[in-house]
Amino acid sequence: MKHLVKQASAWAALVAVLFIATFTQAAEKKDIVDTAVGAGSFKTLAAALGAADLVNALKGEGPFTVFAPTDAAFKKLPAGTVEMLLKPENKDKLIAVLTYHVVPGKVAAKDVVKLKGAKTLNGQRVDIMTKGDKVKVDGATVETVDINCSNGIIHVIDSVILPTDKNIVVTAAEAGKFKTLIAAAKAAGLAEVLSGKGPLTVFAPTDEAFAKLPEGTVASLLKPENKQKLADILKYHVVPGRVYSEDALAAKKAKTLQGNNINIGVADGTAKVNNAKLLATDIDASNGVIHVIDSVIMPSDAKKFSATEAREKIKHAVAQGARLYNSGHHDASAKLYKKTMHEVLKGVDQMPEEIRTRMKHALSNSSQMHCPTQQAWTLRHALDHAYTRMSAL
Repeated sequence: MKHLVKQASAWAALVAVLFIATFTQAAEKKDIVDTAVGAGSFKTLAAALGAADLVNALKGEGPFTVFAPTDAAFKKLPAGTVEMLLKPENKDKLIAVLTYHVVPGKVAAKDVVKLKGAKTLNGQRVDIMTKGDKVKVDGATVETVDINCSNGIIHVIDSVILPTDKNIVVTAAEAGKFKTLIAAAKAAGLAEVLSGKGPLTVFAPTDEAFAKLPEGTVASLLKPENKQKLADILKYHVVPGRVYSEDALAAKKAKTLQGNNINIGVADGTAKVNNAKLLATDIDASNGVIHVIDSVIMPSDAKKFSATEAREKIKHAVAQGARLYNSGHHDASAKLYKKTMHEVLKGVDQMPEEIRTRMKHALSNSSQMHCPTQQAWTLRHALDHAYTRMSAL
């Protein structure tokens, strides 16, 4: 009798394996949508895709990775939520929810467990956490993995995951530690920009960060006559696009809305933006992402300009310096060349290192000369070289 029970169990296990293998093989020949419909447990998801006009997108070439909530997962939402989302007037919200379940590319389970997060088609990022043999995507548990389809892969989850629908300003306000930043954004006329479509990345100083500024600085900046200066400082904390921490660190710098670059890197084991420490990263908002910093970063007063503008500056300086030199004012000529060289070195970001090095050597060598005539000619030669070499930029 025991032998018959064991034999029956073995047959049942074999049937289950064969069923899964057959289902997987069939899925591999079908696209993501047809696979989900054929499974029979994703009727709500299929209906939602239809209402959002996303069926053709997920039947496209891809590849896509879909974290697919079952019908049971949708039933766990508050009563009336699904019906509300399926209404035509809520189509954009439905699209935002559904695209939050889709990651570009084909990410198998063995790769998912190596991730801490993944950027979705929605733009926001889902958090991924592995604990023991459990994998969670945001708060949802992954129940089944690696259902391969012709245009991607499906991982089944037990809950619907929801993106945030709060913009940067609302998200910052609810955090409770960015009151000065929000007040400053309103005073500078930037609150609407930070509440707009975006996407934007904000390196947000806390209230404590603003409190570290010299006494009276914030009060002064909030005055109407200093609106432009305040706007420039705040724009220096904002980068176009949705830039997550790993991408920011990899890029090492980013151009801000103010126009100047900020430097991003790790020093002594601490991630920094310029000299400000990153306290928290990757806080999603509906229109961007927030990274929290412990200090207000200030833009340089030095104006940035292109290589063409630098050549014009050098051209005018050389012409004026030559007139001064020919009139016997060798010292004034040398001072003009020195001033111009410093401005060019500070003002041009994308300058070949060979030009930059030669100019620095000229400045260093001339500073050790006591004869203004020698100083003027040393600096003049370096400026002439820079002018010629920049023509190729």
